[in-house]
Amino acid sequence: MDVFEALEQRRGIKFFDPAVTVSAADEARLCAALRLTPTAFNMQNWRFVMVRDPALRQKIRAAAWDQSQMTDAALLVVLCADLKAWEKQPERYWAHAPEPPRSSLVATMQEFYRGNDQLQRDEAMRSCGLAAMGLMLAAQSLGYDSCPMDGFDFARVSRIVRLPKDHVISLIVAIGGRAQEVWPRGGQLPDEEIFFTDHFPQS
Repeated sequence: MDVFEALEQRRGIKFFDPAVTVSAADEARLCAALRLTPTAFNMQNWRFVMVRDPALRQKIRAAAWDQSQMTDAALLVVLCADLKAWEKQPERYWAHAPEPPRSSLVATMQEFYRGNDQLQRDEAMRSCGLAAMGLMLAAQSLGYDSCPMDGFDFARVSRIVRLPKDHVISLIVAIGGRAQEVWPRGGQLPDEEIFFTDHFPQS
């Protein structure tokens, strides 16, 4: 399946068939795809919690207004990010780069993020958003459905997955097989409302 076909077929699935499983080989491919998703400065600040324990899944469902995807999907991935990845031995992120650019990148990274909590959080959300889209397209290409989710109590889920204090949860992605056919797409906005050339029109 090419990327355009995966984009066209991907839908946010509300009801998963609990009998559908994801093979170990396919899960490994999905994890490999996640590692290829981009991050600023190659800092790889995303972290992925694969929730397998049925009891924990049930707790997350309770923290998500009883949405069945949390327990019925074959895979449940909590996408998190390390807010302080930029200062944790950043030279690792360019281990195979030659020395002059490596030192320059480390210095630039430190200057860019230090003291800017909002930028650190924004970067975490960007990284997780890119990872989520990569994960969902990879799942679709393997024949699985998915659902990106932010309808849950972030504080409760943070406690359930024992989120470190310097990390943040961005969203959850459920992956599996749909239990029923989905409705037609709700409707797309007209092009003139979403695409602009050079700048927004004057109001």
